[in-house]
Amino acid sequence: MSGFGRRVSELGYAAGWKLVRRLPAGMTGAAFSLAADFAARRAGPGAQQLRRNLARVVPQADEDELDELTRRALRSYARYWHEMFRLQAMDHAAIQQRVAEQASGVEYLDAALAEGNGAVLALPHSGNWDAAGIWLVGYAGSFTTVVERLKPESVYQRFVSFRESLGYEIVPATGSTGSFRLLLERLRANKVLCLLGDRDLTGTGVPVTFFGEPTRMPGGPARLAASTGAALLPVGLWFTEDGWGLRIHPPIRVAARAEVPAAIQALADVFAGDIAAHPTDWHMVQKLWTADFEEPGAGETREAA
Repeated sequence: MSGFGRRVSELGYAAGWKLVRRLPAGMTGAAFSLAADFAARRAGPGAQQLRRNLARVVPQADEDELDELTRRALRSYARYWHEMFRLQAMDHAAIQQRVAEQASGVEYLDAALAEGNGAVLALPHSGNWDAAGIWLVGYAGSFTTVVERLKPESVYQRFVSFRESLGYEIVPATGSTGSFRLLLERLRANKVLCLLGDRDLTGTGVPVTFFGEPTRMPGGPARLAASTGAALLPVGLWFTEDGWGLRIHPPIRVAARAEVPAAIQALADVFAGDIAAHPTDWHMVQKLWTADFEEPGAGETREAA
C-alpha cells in the first residue's frame, strides 16, 4: 500500500468511528446497505472471491442464486462494519441481554471453567464477533484474543484501542513464542481465549478438508488446548433480524499434540455445519481454499476485521 493509500485507509477508519456512531442508526444503516448493493453490482475482486467461496458452501445454487447470495452476504458484511463503528456508543447491557436470549450451549463454557483449565473458543469470520465478545465480557469477564498486526500501524492501533475499550485483552499475532506463552498463562489461570480459526494467515496451518476441498486452518486453538487441558469449544455466530445468534458446541477432544490434526479437522467440520446453515453471514471475502492460491497470478490482500 502506498503512503497515500495508507493515509486514506487511516482517515476512512477514523471517520467511521467518529461519525457513524453520532448519526441516526437508520440513516447510516441504509447507507451501508446501499454501499453493499453497489459493491455487489460492481463485482470487484472481494465480491468475486466471496461469490467463489459461496459456490463451495452452496454448491446447488445456480448463477442467479449465487448473485443473490453474494448480495445478501455483502449486506451482512456491511452490517458488521456498521455495528462495529457504533458499538462503543451502544448500550452494552442491552447487547449482552439480546445475545443471551438467543445463545445456546453456554453450559459447555460453564463446565470448562468449572474444571479450572480455561477454555479456547474457536470461531469463524461470521456474524458479529465483537457483539459476541461484549456478551462474553459480561458473562465471564475479560478474555484474551489474538489480532493480526495490520498496516498501517495507526489502523492497527485503532483496532486495538477499540477492542480494549470493549474489555478484551489483545495479543498481536506475531508468531513469537512470547505470545504463545502468554496465551498458555491465561488458560492456566482458568481464563477464556477467543480465536478466529477459519483462515490461516501464515501458510503453515493444519491441512483440512473444508466443504470437500483442501485448505489449511490455524493449529493454535488445538495446540493450546492440548498443552493445558483447556476445553476446545467451537462457536457459531450469525445475525438475526434484530440481534445476534450464538451457539457454543460441545468440546472437541484434543488430549495430546498428536491429536491436533484430527481436532482441527473436527473444528472445520463444525464450522462447515454452521456456515452452511447461515451462508450469507460468513464474511470470507479473501482466498481460503488451496486451489484459489494455486491459480496463475493469485495474490492475497489482508483486510481489517
